[in-house]
Amino acid sequence: MVDARDRPALIASTDDETVGVLIYDIDGTNCEIVNMRASGQWGGVGTALIERIAEVARAQGCSRLWLVTTNDNLDSMQFYQRRGFRLSAVRCGAVDQARRTLKPDIPDVGYYKIPLRDEIEFERDLEPA
Repeated sequence: MVDARDRPALIASTDDETVGVLIYDIDGTNCEIVNMRASGQWGGVGTALIERIAEVARAQGCSRLWLVTTNDNLDSMQFYQRRGFRLSAVRCGAVDQARRTLKPDIPDVGYYKIPLRDEIEFERDLEPA
């Protein structure tokens, strides 16, 4: 998981436990979702975090919410698209390049035994507050 130090985060919790975290960065009118984790699927935690970060970003003058995932992360791709995100860029070979130059411990194969090669960017326009 991404180190949250020096980055703002939203925390979703029940009475006795943390059930979700969304780490983000705001740069001008853009808000990047750096990392998001939610316990379980279909429980609404991820959706609640997305809607809350949209509110936070709008309040800070952002007009765009965006994130990057990898080509193997099919669950993430469907999740974000169902919440209004659109595919905005594909960086073919970006993961291969990062593996060669920055982080050799990135695995060759990811979720669903899909070769891990590319970065995929998604974005969602934010309506003014």
